[in-house]
Amino acid sequence: MKQLITFEDFSKIDLRVGTIIEVNDFPEARNPAYQLTIDFGSLGIKNSSAQITTLYKKEALLGRQLVAVVNFPRKQIGKFMSACLVLGAVNNKDVYLLHPEMNVKNGSLVS
Repeated sequence: MKQLITFEDFSKIDLRVGTIIEVNDFPEARNPAYQLTIDFGSLGIKNSSAQITTLYKKEALLGRQLVAVVNFPRKQIGKFMSACLVLGAVNNKDVYLLHPEMNVKNGSLVS
């Protein structure tokens, strides 16, 4: 287990639901990854690099909802700028995307 945090620490994390609207290969990434374009509703469109290639095909990701942290600083990954962090459960090299049980409005807050 990691270090304990306070509720105040947790409340600083902005977790939102978004829908993947574009998926591209990311051959420049150190580890196999996709470049995702995600619609977060009123928060806008954000890009993310995600190492989810072992379990997900590009075509199956289009239109899929997921949960992401949207208030990290943007991060340059090669020539790609990532603006959010997609969340998933990690088991060895497999990453299982976290998502709502039913479709919800893009930009919905996760708490």
